[in-house]
Order: sequence, then C-alpha cells, then structure tokens
Amino acid sequence: MFMIHVYTGDGKGKTTAAFGLALRAACAGKRVFVGQFVKGMEYSELKVPEYIPNITVEQFGRNCFIFNKPTKEDIDAAQNGFKRIKEIVNEYDVVILDEINIAIYYNLISVDEVLKFLKEIKDVEIVLTGRYAPKEFIDIADLVTEMREIKHYYKKGIKARKGIEF
Repeated sequence: MFMIHVYTGDGKGKTTAAFGLALRAACAGKRVFVGQFVKGMEYSELKVPEYIPNITVEQFGRNCFIFNKPTKEDIDAAQNGFKRIKEIVNEYDVVILDEINIAIYYNLISVDEVLKFLKEIKDVEIVLTGRYAPKEFIDIADLVTEMREIKHYYKKGIKARKGIEF
C-alpha cells in the first residue's frame, strides 16, 4: 500500500519522527532510503547504516545556508538529490525526503516537480518532512502531523547537543 506522510510545523521532532518510522520499517524487514535535503553537515543519524544495513542515508545539501541566501551550489545539490530520489524510489519500501519542505520553501525544488513525482509512485511509503509544508502536500497526504513548539530549551540558551539535536 502506498501512503504519503507529512511531518511539519515549527516544533522539534520532524526528522526524529521520520527516523523512528525508518527504524520500525527496517526492523520489519523493509528497505528504507532517507534523502536529506538542505543538510550537508555531520549528523549522528548518518551512522544509522552502520547499525541497520537496510537503511540508506544520503545528504543532498552542502553546509547550512538557512541564515543566508541559497547559492547556485545549494540549488544544484537539491536538484541532484531529487534526481537521485527519482532514480532509486522503486528500490525501497519507504522513502523519506527529509527537509524537502524547506528545499521547496527556499525555491531549491518546485512543488510541482514533487507533486508530479508523487503521482507516479506506486507501492512505496513516502515521508515528507520540514517546516512550511506546502498546502498541496497537506491536501494529498494520507497522514499529516504538525509538530508545534510549546516550550524549548533553546530559549534558555542550551545549544544543540550531539545525539539529541544532531
């Protein structure tokens, strides 16, 4: 069965939820691909394939540009990543497009490109993560979860911690 999940909102936990689903699927014998858009830094989850061989993780970003404007290289990285997703999608049972919503928000990839791709998929569970999920994704999704920040320790000055935030 083919379902589209959207994990969005301004709260922490979208990627974490996606990796939780990846873990559950992998432990059920499913093959999982995680393509991380916009991310190019060292995150602990990049080590997942060392522990769980039926999960593949690839990054389609460079450094974090979120506080600057994306460059042509950022756009090219996202476009190449999306091309890679289209090439491998049918080899997996679950495909996670981590931070795809952010890639769209920053015009690295268009909503229409992704919608066209989603309409061509059969028998693959798709997960779309990131803040600012386009209305079009919410409309076509079978499951939408919004992470809403109520309280966050960042506001107390606590920095990102290895193994918890990255």
